[in-house]
Amino acid sequence: MTKDKYIVSAEEVGSMPGEVKTHFLNEDARRMQKSLSKATGLSEIDFSIVEVAPGDESTEHHLHYHEEECWYVLEGEATARIGAESTPVKAGDFVGFRKGGLAHSFQNTGSGPFRCIAVCQRSNHDVSDYPRRGKRLFRNKNLTYNMVDLTVIDRPFGASK
Repeated sequence: MTKDKYIVSAEEVGSMPGEVKTHFLNEDARRMQKSLSKATGLSEIDFSIVEVAPGDESTEHHLHYHEEECWYVLEGEATARIGAESTPVKAGDFVGFRKGGLAHSFQNTGSGPFRCIAVCQRSNHDVSDYPRRGKRLFRNKNLTYNMVDLTVIDRPFGASK
């Protein structure tokens, strides 16, 4: 990436190797991701092409308190898990996740790749919950991430969340 790069051609996108990622809390959450925003120096949003193989999940089921994200399905079929509900999604569907909304993840339920455009905020600070794991992650720029068990969080001023 150079400061002066504003356009990533279709040929460049096609030849990008992508980055294989496995979520640190879920070994079944594997995906290949091409971050087009990194290629042009964007720092506050991530615009990526994401591919999830049949049977794999996109990420560990989670929610963000300070960031929004959205996914547009380019190809394939999956189950969108939003809160406790599961809904099938396919090419052409758009899914938006509000900050402070319900936990979410996808699982590829098709026989081919589940391919999407994922757009996510990249704030300096965020708090994420992983309800299936009972964990909360605190992410702060230039600091070590901190993860705690949800059961041990102290709420000294009577806050319910």
